[in-house]
Order: sequence, then structure tokens, then C-alpha cells
Amino acid sequence: MKKLIEAYQMLFPTRHSLTSITTIIELKSSIRIELKDELTHPRVRKSPTEKLHFAKQRIENSDLSKCEKTSLIQLYNEVYENVNTF
Repeated sequence: MKKLIEAYQMLFPTRHSLTSITTIIELKSSIRIELKDELTHPRVRKSPTEKLHFAKQRIENSDLSKCEKTSLIQLYNEVYENVNTF
């Protein structure tokens, strides 16, 4: 689990708020916030589907290992399914 958190943090090296993530629950919460675009002004927010697409592109273009990429994409998909059910 620690490797997955570190992989996520590597995707956003300038986001200092991510350094405090220590559990899978916190990681999922951060991904949910990202997918819902909660840190963006409501008028310019993207849909969760668009944000998932951007996240997958970012992951695929990163220097992470294939295993880390696969695990992160699976986690994003899981959180995305929960975001879309509410």
C-alpha cells in the first residue's frame, strides 16, 4: 500500500498537501477530490469522466513502473465508480 501512495505522490511532485497521505482511505479521498474537481471554481470544473481520462494520461506518461501504473489506474477506476453512483 505504501508503494501505491508513493506512486501517487510522484505524479504530483509540487503538491505538498499530498505528502501527508499515509493510508489508503486518505489516498482514495484525494483521488475523489481530484475526480470531482473540487479544488476548481464551479464554473470551470471538468466532469469526473474527463478528469479520469486526464489522470489516466498522466499515469501512462509518467516514469512509474508498469505495475504501479496498473495499480493506480485500477484504484482510479474504483474511486470513479463510487463517484458516479452518487
